[in-house]
Amino acid sequence: MHWSTYLALPFSFSFVAGAAAFNPWAYTIQSTTCRAVDRILHEEVDIIIDYVDVNPTAEKSIIMVHGWPSLWSSWVYQIEEFDDEYRMIAIDVRGFGGSTHPADVQSSSTLADITGDLTCVLEHVGIQSAICLGHDWGAEVCYEAARRRPDIFYALVGVTVPYLHAAGPFADSAQLAAVMPKLAYQVFFENHTTEAIAELNKNIRRSLRATLRTVNSTPPDSFLTSTTTYLSAYDNVTEIPPIPFFSSSDEKYFVERFSIQKFDHSLLFYTRGNRYGTWQSTQAQGNYTIPQPVLSVLPLNDPVADWVFAAKYLNSAAFLPQLTTKTMEGAHWPHLEHPQVFNGILRAWLETLEHSLTPAQRVFSDEL
Repeated sequence: MHWSTYLALPFSFSFVAGAAAFNPWAYTIQSTTCRAVDRILHEEVDIIIDYVDVNPTAEKSIIMVHGWPSLWSSWVYQIEEFDDEYRMIAIDVRGFGGSTHPADVQSSSTLADITGDLTCVLEHVGIQSAICLGHDWGAEVCYEAARRRPDIFYALVGVTVPYLHAAGPFADSAQLAAVMPKLAYQVFFENHTTEAIAELNKNIRRSLRATLRTVNSTPPDSFLTSTTTYLSAYDNVTEIPPIPFFSSSDEKYFVERFSIQKFDHSLLFYTRGNRYGTWQSTQAQGNYTIPQPVLSVLPLNDPVADWVFAAKYLNSAAFLPQLTTKTMEGAHWPHLEHPQVFNGILRAWLETLEHSLTPAQRVFSDEL
């Protein structure tokens, strides 16, 4: 079974008491133009990818890839932890924030397409090789990027979601929701994308607040269980409380960045065309193994999925010969719920990474 629709489960992180205030407006948003394919128009088009470039003189680089619904600024605690040691490129994925998207949302953004965006940004900033750090759908982007371009991505970190390889038959969201009812919202996103976008766009702040809850500030029990609507579980809630892990400034930034193009193209991860296109292209290549060093950080308290079980069920480790798996407390966003714990895991792995690189990988990582 192919589990690609298990991504982007909308539970979130908790505010870290005592942490220094993060000001996303203090970071300069840069952008570059990348080529993309519009499969409806059957032509190449230009898209804009926004990113933040931190510590550009560092010798080693990390490119950071968020999931749904998120932005570059969700890497706040990792940026602050490693900004003296690594060059960090945190992107807004195409269709999010200021990063644009082909007109077609259904089939023009496979994981291979987004891999192309990553390599485009890295080429633009002059980085020849990098570690890919991804959360949620961003983790799957990093797995695919490393699989397709081992010459560029010499190691990767996948947060929350394990490697959902394409070695088995394709399964759509309805098949998965039959087993896990909390995935029903993905059926809505897949089969009624236009209606889902309209529902999310009606009130950007409300949509984000409804989605970004924690296990200590839970959504209604029926949230995520409908195949015909996303937000109806909140119909009797006049005002959804603020996002519990954001300051008011953080929430304002998210709302403003999402309001640039709303949710118009953000459901790219859920459409059947993109998911099937990712699976089909990987199947055609017939290679599912990622030989580079991999760190998989899996939370133990995600209310929707047991990712440790999923990794074992899929036998993900069989395709990752240099895999290190760590578990930690947290729901769907452990790098933000418990940043000190997560950063400790990440730092320990990074410190041993050099010793695990093959000579060829070491050459790639040093060619900056």
